[in-house]
Amino acid sequence: MCGIVGLHLKAAGREPDLGSLIAPMIDCMGSRGSDSAGLAIFSSPLPPGRFRYSVRLPEPGVEAQAQAGARRLAEELTAATGQPVECERVRPDGVVLAAGDDVDRVVEELVRARPGAVVMGFGRSLEIVKDTGSPREVCERFGIADRHGFQAVGHTRMATESAVTIDHSHPFAPTQDLAVVHNGSFSNPSTVRRKLEEEGITCITDNDTEVAARLIGRELSRGGDMHAALKEVGNEMDGFYTLLVATDREIAVVRDSFACKPLVVAETDEYVAITSEYIAMTSLPGIESAHVFEPKPEEIHVWQR
Repeated sequence: MCGIVGLHLKAAGREPDLGSLIAPMIDCMGSRGSDSAGLAIFSSPLPPGRFRYSVRLPEPGVEAQAQAGARRLAEELTAATGQPVECERVRPDGVVLAAGDDVDRVVEELVRARPGAVVMGFGRSLEIVKDTGSPREVCERFGIADRHGFQAVGHTRMATESAVTIDHSHPFAPTQDLAVVHNGSFSNPSTVRRKLEEEGITCITDNDTEVAARLIGRELSRGGDMHAALKEVGNEMDGFYTLLVATDREIAVVRDSFACKPLVVAETDEYVAITSEYIAMTSLPGIESAHVFEPKPEEIHVWQR
């Protein structure tokens, strides 16, 4: 059992409130999973040719040391890549860097400079936050309530099929500006993982959700739309699941053919909210007049910016 939450802001005037709105939603879902928690936060995009990199460092250090270390890292990567690299944010687990969009080059030089560093997500708009512990602890640790942005998806995990680690936590973000969270379990991830590996697409963990995320990423990178990508998950993967997927342009949900895993959607003129249980929405402004519904089995819903 896991909990998922999503908030897609239609009204630009609400963007400063994103963190204060999503934090109590994911905290409420702590009853569905307290092993680990994570969020994908989408905010104003960097200019073309520039990506944000959410970097977990092996030794992030205390605040003063981290600030100095982040500056040194940015300087080293600027010299190594030949393009400017800035530190956007120092976090308890590492840094958010702004660098060029040659992902392979940036990651190669990052790992060379800081062995053990992990890029959890990247893109013009995307930042990934995830850690072990309860959602409340994670939100407090990373200052989520103060964050701005136009969209976020989150997850609270109760591990059933793989280890409790940061790498196994959701969201999974395998390609630029893509984040996937999942409630449920797939019965054939190993089979699909092998097929992806034959195409040169490698999974980092043995988590079943990562397989679905990489399948979605593959379809989107081929030029397919979100409907096609989520249908491909249904064609290739068996199991009981609810998927919540976000890109820098849209947010989408789908349930399996039996709709075993709960999902509630609430829509107003200002936002679209998505949660495993209605109670996680009750802190939202105007929820009493929202259009509330449960998506039907295999029904794909997509909302665009």
